This record gives sequence, structure tokens and C-alpha cells, in this order.
Amino acid sequence: MKKNGRSLSLSEHDEDVIKYYLPKNEVVADLADFFSVFSDATRVKILSSLCITEMCVTDLCLMLSQQQSTVSHQLAFLRALRLVKTRRKGKVIYYSLASPYVTRVLDLGTKFLGY
Repeated sequence: MKKNGRSLSLSEHDEDVIKYYLPKNEVVADLADFFSVFSDATRVKILSSLCITEMCVTDLCLMLSQQQSTVSHQLAFLRALRLVKTRRKGKVIYYSLASPYVTRVLDLGTKFLGY
């Protein structure tokens, strides 16, 4: 609640610090997109598998007991967010994590949940 345009509970200093460190709208939107990745169990399983080794769609389907269309759709989503990258060897496309930070996020989330 505000009084005369000021917060009732925050000091002017705290307001200034929060305004300074609050991420810009573009950053907030990108963070929301990034964390939405982890709201789908199939995507989490794909990323967890790719933490171990690069994999092709066929192997991911077998490991996750999912249909090819489901896995391919989720991989396209992950590629669009630049979380996975591809490598072609002949006719086979291999997927891998684009950054080791993905593994760290999964590890931190697991630890946060107490597993």
C-alpha cells in the first residue's frame, strides 16, 4: 500500500535499491520463458538425459518411453530457447545441452526440493 506515492513499509533507500536491481522487463520475460521449460515433465526428462550424453531422437524415445512426435516437438521447443544444440552424423541428428548451466539448474532444483 502506498501513501503519497511512497511505500508504507519500505524505506526510501530500500525502494531505490529494489528499483535499481529489479530486472528489466525483457530480462523478466526471458527468465519466465527459461523457467517455463521446467514445467513440462517430458522436457525435464529430456534435459536430464542430455546431462549424461548426447542422444538422437530414437534413443530418447526408447529411454523415455515416449512417441517420436512428442520428443521431437519438445526438442524443437528446447532448441528455440537455445537450451539444446544439434550435431549431424550422416542421417542421424544428435542432441546435446547447449550449456553446462542447464545441468546446474537441474541439480539446484533437485537439491531445493530435497532429493
